[in-house]
Amino acid sequence: MTLEDGLFEIQCLSSLAKVFPDEELREPRCGEGTALLGEVYSFQVAYRSLKQSRPFPMEVRVISPELSGLIALRRVGLAPSELPGYADADEHVLRMSPGLYPDPLYPLEPDNSVQVFPNQWRSLWIEIALDTKVKPGMHAIDIQFLTQEGEAAGSESFRLHVIPVLLPEQELIHTEWFYADCLATQYETEVFSEPHWQLIESYAATASRHGVNMLLTPLFTPPLDTKIGGERPTVQLVDVSRLNGIYSFGFDRLKRWIEMCDRNGIRYIEFSHLFTQWGAKHAPKIIVLEDGNETPLFGWHTDATGEEYGQFLDAFLPALIAFIHSHGLEKRCFFHVSDEPTEEHLESYRSASEKVRKHTKGFPVIDALSNFEFYEKGMVSHPIPSNDHIEAFLDAGVSELWTYYCCVQYKEVANRFFHMPSARNRILGTQLYKFNMKGFLHWGYNFWNSQYSLRAINPYEITDADGAFPSGDAFLVYPGASGPVESIRLKVMFEALQDLRALKLLEELTGKEETLRMLEEGLDGALTFKTYPRQAQWLLAKREQINKAIYEKTIDRGPVVG
Repeated sequence: MTLEDGLFEIQCLSSLAKVFPDEELREPRCGEGTALLGEVYSFQVAYRSLKQSRPFPMEVRVISPELSGLIALRRVGLAPSELPGYADADEHVLRMSPGLYPDPLYPLEPDNSVQVFPNQWRSLWIEIALDTKVKPGMHAIDIQFLTQEGEAAGSESFRLHVIPVLLPEQELIHTEWFYADCLATQYETEVFSEPHWQLIESYAATASRHGVNMLLTPLFTPPLDTKIGGERPTVQLVDVSRLNGIYSFGFDRLKRWIEMCDRNGIRYIEFSHLFTQWGAKHAPKIIVLEDGNETPLFGWHTDATGEEYGQFLDAFLPALIAFIHSHGLEKRCFFHVSDEPTEEHLESYRSASEKVRKHTKGFPVIDALSNFEFYEKGMVSHPIPSNDHIEAFLDAGVSELWTYYCCVQYKEVANRFFHMPSARNRILGTQLYKFNMKGFLHWGYNFWNSQYSLRAINPYEITDADGAFPSGDAFLVYPGASGPVESIRLKVMFEALQDLRALKLLEELTGKEETLRMLEEGLDGALTFKTYPRQAQWLLAKREQINKAIYEKTIDRGPVVG
């Protein structure tokens, strides 16, 4: 087909734009940027056809000779949302209506083509993974759209200035809770079969490439988002046997899991919770081999304060600690007691915490909780308050502080729902830097269940856990044919972590005080978890300013590549 002049539109946009098919572009053209060596830089190209009656394919070519082999090209797909946000959401959202939202990142067709829908804006996601061999300086990246007959329909050009300074390694500990059971269910594979292990590794590798350096490790089936009395598929890495009342433990699968983490750059091992969520009142499901039969010896029927589970922990935890020491894992392991206890759970959490902490001295015990009293009374050594309840912990000077957000944090603070601007996702990096956060936790890397895990869902059809959580809360990746399909939210979160690393580098060159001065320059007030610029342009310009300052501080040294 031949397109008449003016009937095909194309425009470069930043990675922070969200392109909806049914509205005009919200963000201005973005035709250039800067990046450090070792950084992954992304931008988008929006396109649409006017006055065509039917969808049609077009070939896409990306030309940049010196960056050849480093560029990945994907199309931004649309995902449905019945619950974009809660009805009382704040004003810093893009829209509140149910519908289709840009999120999954799909490969192009084998012939490098995309389907063009008449009168609908769509976008391509272009990602450049800069290694240390990239030539410094300006690189042009040309994007061309061609008809099936090979005729040029439109083109755009993006200019990327590569700064010869290596982005430092990530220091922040980052976990997105990883659900091995959801992989087995979604792909219909036997738990810990070879196909299941391959899927686990594929999803862990993708997480690692995007700044996840801690992995939730299911010693026993994690007691997370499960209905009281309900059950999730068993994913238990530790073999447990009991003979004449004496427990014994096998750690072969746990060892394999850790070796898989090692291969994929996962530094930290986050042992799953040893008590149930929201109160620490019961034990997780634990399968025990006894008299030739495997049975769930512990679970919802187990009183967490009872003698039997206490005796089990008194046998298990010393054996686990011995395994940790024998494999040199002392500086890598973190423990959990129970997730999100509240004031009414103070005594049950205290009892559970004491059972764990008497065996885990010297190891960090981390839990997501926002009631300062739990920390004040010494029940948890490393609290993880939500980003909308963190002030009390900051005021108290809690060392090595973490933070998290989930579905509840939808007013004022950063988050990553479908209907939020991507800038509200990426701003987190600057906040983590300013307040010197040790870690960041989120509960949903691949939670493909309804709330309380009543049933598995198809994440391409249901993105809100059956109307429970705003779309974008429960997962960052979608299930592909043999591995994960990434999302723009995963990419933007990684950009936030790269911003954090760039700020750390600038701090090495100029000091913390000067770096903070530059970060907050021009703001009406101090940057906090609730007060921050809402505009994508501020974030983009600030990162360019940071990169420029890094370049000016290192230009006389020659290339700084570690």
